[in-house]
Amino acid sequence: MEFPCRITLVTLHRPIICRNKRFDTQDESFEKEASSGGLVLQTQPQRRESFLYRPDNEFDLSPVSRHSSIGSSEYCEDLIVTPFAQILASLKTVRNNYVSLTEASERAGRRLSNSNSTTSPKQISDEEYGKLASETLAELDWCLDQLENIHSHRSVGDMASSKFKRMLNRELSNFSDSKSGNQVSEYICNTFLDKQTELDLPALCVDEGKGGSPLSQISGVKKPLCHTNSLTQLPKYGVESDNEMELGKLLEDTGKWGLDVFRLDTFSNQRPLTAVAYQIFRERDLLKTFKIPSKTLLNYLMTLEDHYLKVPYHNRIHACDVTQSVHVLLSSPALENVFTDLEILATLFAAAVHDVDHPGVTNQYLVNSSSELALMYNDLSILENHSLAVGFKLLQDESCDIFHNLNKKQRQSLRKMAIDLVLATDMSKHMSLLADMKTMVETMKVAGSGVLLLDNYTERIQVLQNMIHCADLSNPTKPLEIYKTWVELIMEEFFEQGDRERAEGLEISPMCDRHNATIEKSQVGFIDYIVHPLWETWADLVHPDAQEILDTLEENRDYYQNLIPISPTTKDAPNSQLAAAAEKIQFHITSEDDDQTQLDS
Repeated sequence: MEFPCRITLVTLHRPIICRNKRFDTQDESFEKEASSGGLVLQTQPQRRESFLYRPDNEFDLSPVSRHSSIGSSEYCEDLIVTPFAQILASLKTVRNNYVSLTEASERAGRRLSNSNSTTSPKQISDEEYGKLASETLAELDWCLDQLENIHSHRSVGDMASSKFKRMLNRELSNFSDSKSGNQVSEYICNTFLDKQTELDLPALCVDEGKGGSPLSQISGVKKPLCHTNSLTQLPKYGVESDNEMELGKLLEDTGKWGLDVFRLDTFSNQRPLTAVAYQIFRERDLLKTFKIPSKTLLNYLMTLEDHYLKVPYHNRIHACDVTQSVHVLLSSPALENVFTDLEILATLFAAAVHDVDHPGVTNQYLVNSSSELALMYNDLSILENHSLAVGFKLLQDESCDIFHNLNKKQRQSLRKMAIDLVLATDMSKHMSLLADMKTMVETMKVAGSGVLLLDNYTERIQVLQNMIHCADLSNPTKPLEIYKTWVELIMEEFFEQGDRERAEGLEISPMCDRHNATIEKSQVGFIDYIVHPLWETWADLVHPDAQEILDTLEENRDYYQNLIPISPTTKDAPNSQLAAAAEKIQFHITSEDDDQTQLDS
């Protein structure tokens, strides 16, 4: 597969250098072919920073220790927070100090041998020399300490992930200064951290009078209908509409952030996913590039949309929203000419199918209730695996096979990419995705070359995984009225799950009890600890393309912050009560992370 593979990040103006290389998604081999464009990183404007930039712990505040956030020599106004990039920065400091120290020694030797010389270079005092030598040794010792604690089977991104989880754990403990804060903290921890906890599972109940559905079959798949057979000609926008003019106006904004997908649902006769995906495929000329017949595309999209269930949030409108958001992010000037047509096709396909047949409950609920889906997928990314299975199963019908004209290599590559992308929408993978992207950006900064090479499959899919993850967590970045609608819908879906858990005698999940919810505080916590750090890092990668998105996010956060009632008991509570509340919420993140607790960064 051919693709441009270099993103250039330097303090110049927009895209300049990119190489085309050929690689295999299986073995990641590639060969150089040509060169063309790239991506430019510019200085970020001053704005509120996420919790990632706060000191990691009390030890970090010691003047003789390594701070959690350190400055980059090439990007002096930026702070480096990922451990691997910090190690690189520290080693560069050691090298520079070594040069200064050796030059000072040489100058001292020359002074002794040329004591009669009337001119001498700038001298360094013995006190300054000793101080610099001591600082250099401390830097080197710190690097050695970090390297000694790195496990060979882990990626450098895991170092950042462990650190960020530890910091989030502390932040959530501090956030839990009330019953409502405790509930929000538990929700964030349970949803966005890949925890390994002991579960008290109910016994699997088998009704002997009722045969279970065979696990070899993919549940939820209905026989595809040939939606276009009854049409004498295809509708202009792919779907029938009572107001085609208004539908056309809405679709003109497909390339803009904040499209009103709820109005699109209305004017597309409840076919928003079909309408927006058909528009995007035509705009990007994907039908011609991959020889996809329009009727086949519409058959697949409508059949796919039919398999989205009528649940409050994870429905066809959400799929439309994520697909359209991915389209806008792919169109960022910073990413121009970076990804191939096949990568773009795979990403849009993944966005469209990522929640198909979602039942409106969480993965954890499926585990706790011993569902057949949990059994089929061994409790791992259950809904994401199921959506992939449904999305690909629908392609097996000849009238829906939009990839029919791809060659075998293209089809295999697309399938691998789509699987990796949809699995990245599992929210428990959030911290790993964030850490990998943050490490990638900061390592590039410290390296000083200003060039981020995307010359292998792992790096390229990493950017696309974070892109679809950003799109999936983009509700708080949309215009306020649209965001508020999404909040109402997700809360209703949570409450319906809570009602089911109550009826089934299960423990009610955090934020799912309709009688004890704190919507405003949950949104502030969601933005502060999950959405803002993610979008802050994405904006760093594609700067300045996402600045308006960050501005909207901050405005929406302030809106919900202002709605939180001030509790007199919280306001007047002594520090001892806050400390006691914090002690109540200590989260066990993963057993692996316990191995990393000595890794100060």
